[in-house]
Amino acid sequence: MPPIDIRKRSLNIEMIFHEGGPRVSRPLLVASACAVIRNPYAGRYESDLLAFMEAVKPLGASLAEELVRSLGRDQVEAYGKAAIVGVNGEMEHGAVWHEAGGWAMREALGEPKAIVPSVKAVAGAGYRLMVPLHHVHAAYVRSHFSSAEIGIQDAPRPDEILFALVMSNGGRVHSRVGGLAAEHIAGHDGQR
Repeated sequence: MPPIDIRKRSLNIEMIFHEGGPRVSRPLLVASACAVIRNPYAGRYESDLLAFMEAVKPLGASLAEELVRSLGRDQVEAYGKAAIVGVNGEMEHGAVWHEAGGWAMREALGEPKAIVPSVKAVAGAGYRLMVPLHHVHAAYVRSHFSSAEIGIQDAPRPDEILFALVMSNGGRVHSRVGGLAAEHIAGHDGQR
């Protein structure tokens, strides 16, 4: 497995003060960290992608730590992950991010129980993805069902992959549609 070749990285933090209702006392922060790498398997089929998955794990750890530094480990309440594979690659090249990105975020946050939601696509440069987010400790916390847009204008090029991690310090600003509330998480099974 050749070393991971990073062309660029980005860090974006969106601050939301209201959604048309009253201003919140603490803005919702939604942070995304992205890395654009050369796809070592672009243009050819590779039967075993496990070495690639291992090779991108340090990248996942680096992006997760960048988000934790930006938001504060104890402030993170929601997360998600994404991959955009350039058109000379295949969807499965983005699937290596499930473990490399997901476990990196869980480790950086102290092993929360909820699965990290994800999305991936094969697309051209400038493509944008809406990354699903949910609560880090319980997937069914309805106030934290949200999304964040990721993308970089010149990425991914045909032989690249854009990997992204997203964290936020809360749920939707004016959530009011009921369901499980964060303060009622009880199961500690990652669901409720």
